[in-house]
Amino acid sequence: MKSFLYEAQAARVIFGPGEIKQVQTELEKISAKRALVISTPGQEELANKVSDLIGDLCVGIHAKAVQHVPTEKVEKALEIVRALHVDSLVPIGGGSSIGLAKAIALNTSLPIVAIPTTYAGSEMTPIWGLTENGIKKTGKDLVVKPKTVIYDPNLTVNLPTLVTVTSGMNAIAHCVEGLYAENVNPIISLLAEEGIRALHSSLPAILADPYNIEVRSEALYGCWLGGTVLGSVGMALHHKLCHVLGGSYNLPHAETHSVMLPYAIWYNAAHASKAIKSIARALRVEEEDVAGSLFDLTESLGVPTSLAEIGMKESDLDQAAELAVKNPYYNPRSIEQRAIRKLLEYAFTGKRPLKGIEIQGEINS
Repeated sequence: MKSFLYEAQAARVIFGPGEIKQVQTELEKISAKRALVISTPGQEELANKVSDLIGDLCVGIHAKAVQHVPTEKVEKALEIVRALHVDSLVPIGGGSSIGLAKAIALNTSLPIVAIPTTYAGSEMTPIWGLTENGIKKTGKDLVVKPKTVIYDPNLTVNLPTLVTVTSGMNAIAHCVEGLYAENVNPIISLLAEEGIRALHSSLPAILADPYNIEVRSEALYGCWLGGTVLGSVGMALHHKLCHVLGGSYNLPHAETHSVMLPYAIWYNAAHASKAIKSIARALRVEEEDVAGSLFDLTESLGVPTSLAEIGMKESDLDQAAELAVKNPYYNPRSIEQRAIRKLLEYAFTGKRPLKGIEIQGEINS
């Protein structure tokens, strides 16, 4: 076994149907008295529900969160935080709400009690992200990691189908890249493989029966594992590509992850054999067809499988490839601009990754 470093991060997780009712107790545990509830405009009804649950501990609702966390939105939120003398943050929703809360915490050190309603997993990480002048920046700081995360599967029942499956694929992406991270370790690898298994089995089941709390719980469990992986080890090419495409071309976050994941695995497969074995076990497929099998999963879920479908322009592919090779993340395979440009071309058209040895040869051609 190779040498490794495992560093556990403090986390308090409350999991189960109806557990949103614990939010006031959790705020009291951190001595909060002036909480700001944060959501997107589309989740304002849920934000009002949280406000009712915490009663006098709520000083306001800020339902202005948007994807990719633009810096101008953060500045406006900070003005509200200062004006209301906020002492804690309660984001409810997906990555947009939690991302805004993290950006506020980065500037103020305010504690967060997070209530996720999607499967993206950012609530389990110390990672923050901001978009300024079309460029997305990310970093790590433990101050932005929520003090408590409340997972209530009941809150995901009315999640639109597209959001359900694309945010689930986003969580699978965290697990996949955790398996070939630079600082990979056996504990996180176990969590990653289990997360892929749970999400792979539950996402199709949710489409078949959206109101089945058992499969919703299984998906949320997989999301929790994916978020834990994301917060514990580094990410690689897939996340770099998604940050470029989302931040620079304003592509929808979860859909971009869904489209790009099979192609990132295709690019890396020959250089990450141990990770591929784990993914194949979780998916119950042949090792040489892991990328193609994930493409098939995405297609079967009825979500976009190409960059063209989610708003990318073919004329921007050259620039995107240039941006992707600047300040690259660690990756098991070297990042070559020509090869990345070819990868983006396949992703733009939505061509299924080829099986076996052709994975490497096709990408390099």
